[in-house]
Amino acid sequence: MWHEQISDNQVTGLCNYNIFDSDPALKEALRSLGASWALEDCQEYGALMGSAPLLQHAVNANKHPPQLRMLKQADHQTAIISFHDSWHELLRNLFQQGVHADAWQSNAHVRRAALFYLHGQTEAGSLCPVTMTFASIPALKYESWFEMLVPHLYSREYDASDQPLEGKKGMMIGMGMTEKQGGSDVRANTTIAEPSGQFAHTQTYRLNGHKWFFSSPLSDAHLVLAQSKGELSCFYVPRWCPDGQLNGVQIQALKDKMGNRSNASAEVLLQNAWALPVGEPGRGIQAIIKMVAQTRLDCVLGSAALLRQAVVQAVYHARHRRVFGKRLVEQPLMQMVLCDLVLESEAAMWLSMVLAHAMENRHSDLSRAYARIVTPAAKFWVCKRAVETVAECMEVWGGNGYVEDGPMPRLLREAPVNSIWEGSGNVMCLDVLRALRNEPELTEILLGNLSAEAGMHALLSQAINTLKMRLRHDAYELEYGARQVVQELILLAQATLMCHYAPSYVADAFIQSRFSPGGRIVGAYVYADPQEILKRAVVF
Repeated sequence: MWHEQISDNQVTGLCNYNIFDSDPALKEALRSLGASWALEDCQEYGALMGSAPLLQHAVNANKHPPQLRMLKQADHQTAIISFHDSWHELLRNLFQQGVHADAWQSNAHVRRAALFYLHGQTEAGSLCPVTMTFASIPALKYESWFEMLVPHLYSREYDASDQPLEGKKGMMIGMGMTEKQGGSDVRANTTIAEPSGQFAHTQTYRLNGHKWFFSSPLSDAHLVLAQSKGELSCFYVPRWCPDGQLNGVQIQALKDKMGNRSNASAEVLLQNAWALPVGEPGRGIQAIIKMVAQTRLDCVLGSAALLRQAVVQAVYHARHRRVFGKRLVEQPLMQMVLCDLVLESEAAMWLSMVLAHAMENRHSDLSRAYARIVTPAAKFWVCKRAVETVAECMEVWGGNGYVEDGPMPRLLREAPVNSIWEGSGNVMCLDVLRALRNEPELTEILLGNLSAEAGMHALLSQAINTLKMRLRHDAYELEYGARQVVQELILLAQATLMCHYAPSYVADAFIQSRFSPGGRIVGAYVYADPQEILKRAVVF
């Protein structure tokens, strides 16, 4: 276990602790959302993720990022990507818990979300291939050839070998959507798909083009967008062809990223790459949309995890560091800062877990409203807030937080990626407006639910009325104020969830600090009873 170095007032690193046991709010979420049966799994995984060996694996995987080597053969050139052993250990743990696929079979999305959230507090980059594998299943499961993938896709064995699928025990699926000329505007993609033959009673294609960001390039397959007869379609592109030959997906370079360094992202050239169509021809966007809700939710979960770990580190440091004759946590102004951070973290956790619960209950109208409208709003808000709040947690450490010996620099470098990936902030806000406009029944259900939950609190009642009035503006004016609309919507969602699930003193503190007039800087609000909030935050 950790111990405090009293002599020099330096706080030793936090390790050998149970990430789950130290989080009372997460335990309450599992109980409240019908996943009490998963408490034991989460407790075991929390102990593993907080153990010294796993924390060291996280450090290793980021200090030794994947490396690309080009091997020249007699008639071609092959790209080899090597990963540190710690990367494989991190992924092996995720697969052993079934985080990559199980919830689609068991409908246990809250359990999966909790395990994802726990893992993300230790190492975030290894979540990326798992997210894409998990999100690909709704897009693929209706294809006639999907049953050929099932034994590998649902296997809990992580298999890092690079060989045809027939020789493997498990598999991963990545995504290759982005091209240099389009970015988020995938309709500008120029990769071309042309018919080439038949496989399993399905038309096959050959793809030619370039992908600017090809996530997890050694995955066993990727979902790719390409133009077919002038229309954008979705395709399944395996790494190895059915004849046992390496497919025409040539890795050109690995991205030198600011964060997410343990995970490989590549530029690739598609040269006659063998592919199977996914979904209907010309409806590539519709096929990918089946993945989007899940990948965006995982962005929210990942950012909530980074935020939680940063808060844990800040509170732990403040409890052990002495400044001006007191522990940092006893200093009044520091208490205000920490309370703000704690509430931000808990609100993000409840929001992400309720969105996961909506996946379990996706046939209810309210769950559909949360999935369609609140998910992109949550991605906008939580992912952006994580950047600011992780930086604030670093400041609690002072100069020590800025040094690579500790965890804070890695957490801060990792924080922006979720805000960018799967649609940046403006894309999310415009998508929320689109959902509010195009799904009037879901909009009415969501606003009705927020109004009912907000009715017991004057500040929330006023906020919901303001939001409803703003939504009456014409489309042109709404687009200018899209970020304001989304901020108001998501804060209302977080506040009502806190009222419904969290202790009253926590919910009231969140509402008073987020809806009372004043600045938005962390620590600006004065909390009436900071000790209770901080006592609940992190239990060691």
